Amino acid sequence: MLAAIVGGGTQAAFAVDPDDLESRVTVAGVMNHLEALQSIADANAGNRAIGTPGYEASGEYIESVLEAAGYSPVRQDFQATTQAIDEYEITLLGVTTDSDSVDPAPARVPMEGTTETDPAGIVGAELVAPTTATGCSAADWAGADATGKVAVVSRGICAFSEKSLAAADAGAIALLVYNNEDGPLNGTLGEQLPEYIPSIGITQAEGAAVLADLASPTPQTVDLLVQETTTTVDTFNIIAETPNSTVKDNVVMLGAHLDSVPEGPGINDNGSGSAAILETAVQLAASGTINNTVRFAWWGAEEVGLVGSTHYVDDLVENDPAALDEIATYLNFDMVGSPNYVISVYDANESSFPAPVEVPEGSIATEAALTDYFDSIGQPWIDTAFDGRSDYDAFIANDVPASGLFTGADDVKTAEQVSLFGGTAGITHDPNYHQAGDDIENISPEALRISLGAIASVTASLANDTSAINGVVPPVTEVPPTTTPSVVEPAADGTAALAATGADDALALAPLGLLVMATGVVLVGVRMRAGARAATARTDSRE
Repeated sequence: MLAAIVGGGTQAAFAVDPDDLESRVTVAGVMNHLEALQSIADANAGNRAIGTPGYEASGEYIESVLEAAGYSPVRQDFQATTQAIDEYEITLLGVTTDSDSVDPAPARVPMEGTTETDPAGIVGAELVAPTTATGCSAADWAGADATGKVAVVSRGICAFSEKSLAAADAGAIALLVYNNEDGPLNGTLGEQLPEYIPSIGITQAEGAAVLADLASPTPQTVDLLVQETTTTVDTFNIIAETPNSTVKDNVVMLGAHLDSVPEGPGINDNGSGSAAILETAVQLAASGTINNTVRFAWWGAEEVGLVGSTHYVDDLVENDPAALDEIATYLNFDMVGSPNYVISVYDANESSFPAPVEVPEGSIATEAALTDYFDSIGQPWIDTAFDGRSDYDAFIANDVPASGLFTGADDVKTAEQVSLFGGTAGITHDPNYHQAGDDIENISPEALRISLGAIASVTASLANDTSAINGVVPPVTEVPPTTTPSVVEPAADGTAALAATGADDALALAPLGLLVMATGVVLVGVRMRAGARAATARTDSRE
């Protein structure tokens, strides 16, 4: 509990009641935003990918809602490279998959950001595995001759981009990455670099079959052809921060990517995260004066390599490093409404997964803010790897603490996860991931409800006090007359209809739990979620 006791006057920190904000950030409000994004996709070739009218309309929608809520959103323009696979064919273990294959096409997937082969392709290349299966570094390849061969490595420990670079440095001409669990592997290398080699994701079973074949007296070879078209497009991030905050140099940041893949409308990936932080922003602006600045970001070009969030952080590093230092923590929300959901939190304390990155100080406390909330309401949760595979990557690479929520994508749900969250074992958390079926019907209202509770409650708590993360103690400031926070109801067209009800000082302060004592001293009690971590059952999530 944050408490400020000051004698000789009526003084208090500007506090937001986490329970109150949680009650106002509703599934109905978020679904209203998702319906708007669905309508935008429907009117624009079925998607909201960068460089398309659908993405532009999505940005305009976000901006209109923010402006109606009192924000002054800013576009940050940048360029990104999009990739379209024109021709793809692989023959592996005697089975050929090409661009037109239906089955087993999902088992062999070119990675986002992969480079192409020359037009003649790779023909009759030998396969090779590193000494250490994950193939993350030169040391992992020590003792293995990869020159002119196609590398076969396991998912895990490090980013796919690191695997591609390590294999290339070892002399490999292409890369196959096999999953470390059931299901296809839809990998992303990041923004395309010429140093990468053609990189393909395959299943765990096929990886095991390749390794077994390599041990045979006459191992088979592989043929591979990847031809693509790359295009540089203009796109943008949207940045907005609370107009009602008093502390400008201690910033809590929330982010979600706004773009979809070209294959579908992206309502779960990542309309769900975008709509969740949008509704949180609307309701937070209606909460009266608050302490810390809360900055919201809708990232562009996540689907082509985390480009928007990386551009934002790199720009701060180069042009305003002091502003980067002011970010107390970054919270990432990428897919929070998966239909066969899990509730997972980025594992900053490495209790389930070793992190292949340096974990910034304060990240563990950020994770705890989310997990303590879940523990306080008896909600099961699991860890997901703190591996930099979403828009928090650039932040942690520059020592900004981070965590966030994720309800699952292409990992297969286990029986243990079903016992915690319900749903169906043996299929992925989102069977429509990166497909046309990622539409409004693909959203789980229950996954949204659980996620929204944590997003709203933790945002309010950190708007009050980030001292557990960065040691910054909130100021004690005179409280002016204010208004009673009220739910901002979304209008039928998806824009916010703002209506704050006026009230006198006593009514205005009541939701904050202020107790006027007989001595005339004011005690500010912010109802923060607390309690020791329960012995919550957890399972592995994703790597």
